[in-house]
Amino acid sequence: MSLKLIIYTLGNLLICLAGTMLFPLGVALYYRTSIGEAHNDLVAFIISAVITLITGLILRYSLRERQEELGIREGFAVVALAWVIVALFGALPYQLAGVFHIDGRSAWTAFSFCYFESMAGFSTTGATVLTEIEHLSHAMLFWRSFTHWLGGMGIVVLAVAILPMLGIGGMQLFRAEAPGPQTDRLTPRIAQTAKLLWGVYVLLSILEVILLMLGKMPLFDALCHTFGTMATGGFSTKNASIAHYDSVYIDMVICAFMFLAGTNFALHYRALRGNVKAYFQDTEFKFYCTVIAVGITLISWNTIRFQVNGEIPYDSMWTSLRYATFQVMSIITTTGYGTADFEQWPALSQFILVTLMFYGGCAGSTGGGMKQVRFLLLIKQSGAEIKRLIFPHAVLPIRVNDQVVPREVMTNILGFFFFFIGIFAIVTCIMTTLGLDLVSAAGATIATMGNIGPGLGSVGPTDNYAHIHTTGKFVLSFCMLLGRLELYTVLILFSPNFWKG
Repeated sequence: MSLKLIIYTLGNLLICLAGTMLFPLGVALYYRTSIGEAHNDLVAFIISAVITLITGLILRYSLRERQEELGIREGFAVVALAWVIVALFGALPYQLAGVFHIDGRSAWTAFSFCYFESMAGFSTTGATVLTEIEHLSHAMLFWRSFTHWLGGMGIVVLAVAILPMLGIGGMQLFRAEAPGPQTDRLTPRIAQTAKLLWGVYVLLSILEVILLMLGKMPLFDALCHTFGTMATGGFSTKNASIAHYDSVYIDMVICAFMFLAGTNFALHYRALRGNVKAYFQDTEFKFYCTVIAVGITLISWNTIRFQVNGEIPYDSMWTSLRYATFQVMSIITTTGYGTADFEQWPALSQFILVTLMFYGGCAGSTGGGMKQVRFLLLIKQSGAEIKRLIFPHAVLPIRVNDQVVPREVMTNILGFFFFFIGIFAIVTCIMTTLGLDLVSAAGATIATMGNIGPGLGSVGPTDNYAHIHTTGKFVLSFCMLLGRLELYTVLILFSPNFWKG
């Protein structure tokens, strides 16, 4: 284990992060000169960029290691620590601009707000501690959403894609960071693969911005909501989220791109190369579409047939279908945008949405959650075990895409499921001791572990996380990290054997 190499690599990432701060700095300068925005964001971003850059340079040039390649352990350490450190420095603009500084609030409490908001951005969770989003300046709104976009395909993949002069191995980084239990390798060289994935990511982002503007959404809002959609993050520029626009067209555009963002990006790449059949040949994608269709159908039927507080939520099938489609797509892709308060829906509809929170998007997508392929394999394994009871000597291999899934992969998935449920239970208990009721505690835990954002109870779709205890904010921030890196990448750091040698 080379700690110097880890620190050196983290220094490179901070240099990259400092460069990204120039974008909100430009936004701050533009709105200050064009409409005279009297916020101190310009200074905040300048200082933040300078601090981040200097720290990165110190780490890069004072601790450079001659070793050229990252080992497996260094790779996992870099990925996990990168998210913690990037979120820390990403919180500087909030801190220096005084976004969360209120009379009577201690500096430590204010920092917990800043770090939570930053981690929610980079982990693409979309949970917020802001009570009045529309009071923020344009630069700060842009930074919140931009952290989503940067985090969408992974800070580390971004660094490998645009900074090949890092001069150190990237394969281990991608192995640790690539979303999901499986990753289709598009090319043998990791830097080239990362560039291809980001090329698809940027292309879809540009297309969404154009389509949203055709729906009369202003350019600034279109950019910010595209960042949140493609990263399946969910930060909005409006207090009411997408419901603010009350536009069927905008709803459907965002729905379409949430669906694409929740799909394996390797499939998008193949489709762009002319192999559209790749979608329909992929077992996980077909399972993903089936789950979405079932969820939309059940909720549409439930919200038009059953009363809540003596009233039926929607008076027409079209209206019910519209809101059911958006919320199912938002939850299953872990984006978290809202057009309706689903806590006012019948119990069955709420139960379905909570179930979808666990499912998440496809492997290789920007979505969070436990991933569709894991549930698919668990279902297949359960079916095989039932058959084995009937035919004890039968050989029943588990297949995905006509390939036999190795036993070690199934063991890994079972372990992941155990850890996920176990951590969910433990954190829920912790949050109840910090003052939340059981529903809110469970909702906050799954919403952060699944990188969704809005949960249930006091952290529902029309609420926020501002009232959470300071300790609770850091606990939930850790849950965001666990969810974004899919547990193992973070948990392995707590093993003494990992650091030996």
